[in-house]
Amino acid sequence: MSATRMLDGKVVVVTGAGGGIGRDIALSAAAHGAMVVVNDIGAGLDGKGQDEGPAACVVQEIRSAGGEAVASLDSVADAEGAGRIVQVARDAFGRLDGIVNNAGILRDAFFHKMSDEEWDKVLKVHLYGSFNISRAAAPLFKEQQSGSLVHMTSTSGLIGNRAQANYSAAKLGIVGLSKSIALDMERFGVRSNCIAPFAWSRMISSIKVDTPEQEARVARLQQMTPAKVAPLAVYLLSDRASDVSGQIFSVRNNEIFLFSQPRPVRSVQRDDGWTPERIADHAMPALAASFHRLDVSSDVFTWDPV
Repeated sequence: MSATRMLDGKVVVVTGAGGGIGRDIALSAAAHGAMVVVNDIGAGLDGKGQDEGPAACVVQEIRSAGGEAVASLDSVADAEGAGRIVQVARDAFGRLDGIVNNAGILRDAFFHKMSDEEWDKVLKVHLYGSFNISRAAAPLFKEQQSGSLVHMTSTSGLIGNRAQANYSAAKLGIVGLSKSIALDMERFGVRSNCIAPFAWSRMISSIKVDTPEQEARVARLQQMTPAKVAPLAVYLLSDRASDVSGQIFSVRNNEIFLFSQPRPVRSVQRDDGWTPERIADHAMPALAASFHRLDVSSDVFTWDPV
């Protein structure tokens, strides 16, 4: 176990913790003193099926290293299931101090070809799931006047990627959710932050690779391990981050980024108001220099990870 115990005495739920980023966060949280609820339904990347094996294996890893952990197989996409995940923490350890909303699935498709099911399933797990478990924990956090929520967002939502309308919408929605939680729960000592992780995982391995640009993006991701994301998550769960809330971070190998948040960048004004023609002739030409390009994530992160 680590000599640095930033989470001693704390109880943490990590969703989607049976593998990838969630597993590394669960292991790191336990190594830093937390009692961990390892939540994972053990489903395939399409969200189908259920297997207790992944969560049980991570629990065993934590216990073998001298930590404390229990498994949870409930789905965050179901509000009642999210309530049971929170109850597992209370039953096993008597309290709950932090949640990492990491569970996710992918159903990639171009927007104009995306089915209702592909849209619904991804939003249910990512966005609804983050809302469900955060809301289930809110009364406990309010009562104890403390708590930390760490949500996994993505540059697919913050910047953009092709063939991921469902995933991008969910991940950007999580940013809005996190900010609202931070604002609404601030007076109760509850914090909420986002991490956009760059890391190779089972879920990311299903990304469509049908262009040289996508091949280059995947090649870069394969160099980045989930373990690189865990330290920031542990920090945000700890009391050392008591003044950090409503922020969007990213981890890219050994780099940590703080993301900007939408604010006005330029304005135009006419005392006598605007007509569509005036907008076309004057407003848009004046604003065009500040337009954002149709970037994808790889257009922004063009350098190799260090």
